[in-house]
Amino acid sequence: MANYVKFSCNFNQEIKENGFFPIQKVVTVLLGTFSVMFIGIGSLFVEKKGEITLTGVSLAWGAIVTVNIYMFGHISGAHINPACTFALALVGQLPWKQVPVYVLSEVLGTLFASLLLKWLFSDINAELMLTLPMGPNPASNLKVIVLEALITFFYTIASCCCRIDPRATKDLGGVAVGAVVFVIALIAGRVTGASMNPARSIGPAIATNNYTKLWIYVISPLIGAIAAASLCFLYLIPNKNIIKNKQATNHVNQIYSDDIEHENADAAHRQEKSMEIM
Repeated sequence: MANYVKFSCNFNQEIKENGFFPIQKVVTVLLGTFSVMFIGIGSLFVEKKGEITLTGVSLAWGAIVTVNIYMFGHISGAHINPACTFALALVGQLPWKQVPVYVLSEVLGTLFASLLLKWLFSDINAELMLTLPMGPNPASNLKVIVLEALITFFYTIASCCCRIDPRATKDLGGVAVGAVVFVIALIAGRVTGASMNPARSIGPAIATNNYTKLWIYVISPLIGAIAAASLCFLYLIPNKNIIKNKQATNHVNQIYSDDIEHENADAAHRQEKSMEIM
């Protein structure tokens, strides 16, 4: 067992040194996306059977996103969304060489989940998995684009500010993001399908061979994610170098403050001694 662990460490180190993608990240992005989509999209089939309501579907999405963050966040960042992956790379938070592997893993994870659900619930029309404008009077394309971009913006900015900002309370970051997903699914689920994720729409579209209005659910999340990431890392979240400089300045100020305190204490001590002599 020790030899296996040693081999695994050496193999992973060799991959990093040669510039290839660490296998752990590929596995966790693929598995994380699969698990989120299997539970989230699967809840739609359970709702169709009358076992749960929209609240239950929304809770399923929010809960599995939260679990995924705590399961794989420390390994691969819990990436499940190509729009967020692309946006983070655009603002310099993710190496571009990792983007194609992340995106491919996210799409494949969703596709595998969609195909499995289609087989498991063969008695229900698989097109239930698609993200499309809903209701007797479906929203126009423009309204869907605006709403999808907006909810993706909320999702992305919550993820960045709660999980990446060094000043944030990291322990509750996963809960905060899950709560945002729950509320978004509850509000937008019956209007646009609340995709927020190109992979979420692409996987079911391939599984059902139905690409109706897919372009909307690819472009809109990209707009929202890029806007949120740009706002966060260009304005809201301080630059890493600024944080380091500030920490260094605080350290110097602390040393200077300690020196002054020692000098004052010595001066007070000398004054006490002089008073005793007198």
